[in-house]
Amino acid sequence: MIRPAPTHGLSEAPFPPDLFTVAPQVALALPQRADLLPATDDEPDHRLAHRARLRERFMQGGAAAMPDYELLELLLCRALPRGDVKPLAKRLLTTFGDLNRVMAAPPSRLAEVKGVGNSVVEQIKIMEALGHRMARAKVIQKPVLSSWDALLDYLRTAMSHQGTERFRVLYLDRKNVLIADEELAEGTVDHVPVYPREVLKRALALDASAMILVHNHPSGDPTPSEADISMTYAIRDAAEVFGIVLHDHLIVGKAQELSFRSEGLL
Repeated sequence: MIRPAPTHGLSEAPFPPDLFTVAPQVALALPQRADLLPATDDEPDHRLAHRARLRERFMQGGAAAMPDYELLELLLCRALPRGDVKPLAKRLLTTFGDLNRVMAAPPSRLAEVKGVGNSVVEQIKIMEALGHRMARAKVIQKPVLSSWDALLDYLRTAMSHQGTERFRVLYLDRKNVLIADEELAEGTVDHVPVYPREVLKRALALDASAMILVHNHPSGDPTPSEADISMTYAIRDAAEVFGIVLHDHLIVGKAQELSFRSEGLL
């Protein structure tokens, strides 16, 4: 649910840092613990053989040939060159529910899982960032309205498993090509503050001609609240003053998305 931000100090409200720069910095700050150190040199040969079999099966059959916990094992092997990582892979999946949620988990939550140290957090957040960048590459600098399915895939990857509400704006040029994709606010589990003035200020700075608003509902239900609807209209009306078109507002849930345009709300 989007809630209007306080009216005082709007021009001084800082934008939150980009996820890709925050995660590694947070991960590096995690304390070292003796129980998270790699195994010793007398590691049994069967663990090395198990890792070799995993790599061989992946190279021969790809991801389809492996369950999620084995894919996660391969990733953890990069972070923990020695030791048995299968229990840790299964523990992560049990804790967070599935592979997507493991990748999207905040560094602080990952660090609470027994066996997770700095190197594991770094590897997981790097893989999450790579996934986001790959999905984003399919839509950036391309006409968004004719690449709608790719856009939805990107937004699902980036937002559907976040534990807090995030608000972002896709800024488009006169040909509806995506020129900027910016996360402008992060909130709590059920609301995010939005500054219409900052949304428009950034649009003017980019010389954008159109926008698409996007936010997620961690609850999984993409149904818009009254606050979501009223804030959307406030941004639309302000944008019209400057000749900027609001194409849509997308709400990303766990398994589906809701489009204000498709629902007749815009």
